[in-house]
Amino acid sequence: MKATLKYLVGIAGPSGYGSKTTAEHVTQNCSVSFTSQLTAIITGATSGIGAETARVLAKRGVRLVIPARDLKKAAMLKEAILRESPWADIILLEIDLSSFVSIQRFCAHFLSLGLPLHILINNAGKFSQKLEFSEDKIELTFATNYLGHFLLTEMLLDKMVETAEQAGIEGRIVNVSSVVHNWVKRDHFCFNQMLNPKSYNGTRAYAQSKLANILHAKELSRQLMARNANVAINAVHPGIVKTGITRDHKGFITGMHFRFGSASTCYVALNPQTKGVSGKYFADCDECHCSALANDEIEAHILWKHTRALIHRRLLSSLK
Repeated sequence: MKATLKYLVGIAGPSGYGSKTTAEHVTQNCSVSFTSQLTAIITGATSGIGAETARVLAKRGVRLVIPARDLKKAAMLKEAILRESPWADIILLEIDLSSFVSIQRFCAHFLSLGLPLHILINNAGKFSQKLEFSEDKIELTFATNYLGHFLLTEMLLDKMVETAEQAGIEGRIVNVSSVVHNWVKRDHFCFNQMLNPKSYNGTRAYAQSKLANILHAKELSRQLMARNANVAINAVHPGIVKTGITRDHKGFITGMHFRFGSASTCYVALNPQTKGVSGKYFADCDECHCSALANDEIEAHILWKHTRALIHRRLLSSLK
């Protein structure tokens, strides 16, 4: 009850920010001379939270790389950002996050540009009411929200570590998750079942993918710390906002405005207060508790092993 009241009123937490804080507010103290050196990739940036995140980062001088399945929508976003921030440097590249081959193609294209990579925001989200499969024959929500971002992160991680070493600037990865990860029970979190469910429920599939996003952040943070890499990864709940997901399922998520929803993402990606923080879960710009399952280190490592084995097996078979 207290947490709900705090959210509705917008009471600030330990960070000094709350549910009514905007993305512009949490980034206003970031030095322009600092942010103008940064390059960020933001998935799902053509609408909703991702679009607002892109707008604010561009306003702060960050070079943006926007992966998009619909390049026309991406071009419209670019035009809108440039009207507000004419100096913005925005690169549009094609990707389908549900496709392993498409992700490989995007990463190869990006790496060929020779750009540094300081920030990776895994924001894109898919909600499907009915059972659908990706071209890799994997349930579409899980393929897009979790597996696609896992592969994208893995293929770009060395570039992020290299950039951090050369620039002396901490790399930051943000996995956009959701509070609905709390709905997942342990006996409903079976890797093979999530790939090809026998009985499908759209809300459950979405919640499972968002739980996987947190576990991914937990395990990868552990690995990055073990190799002394200057790269942090955290998960965030963006708040109760209207996104493209609501077009797929009216009433599943309702809310107020994208500018509030992108605050936590921008805070974790850019604010100096989160320097050195990794493997955590944020909501309303404050570190908070996730579910016991999301905090299970053994579960996180098992999921990582299963995921990496699956992806590498599929990629090898595609080359034959």
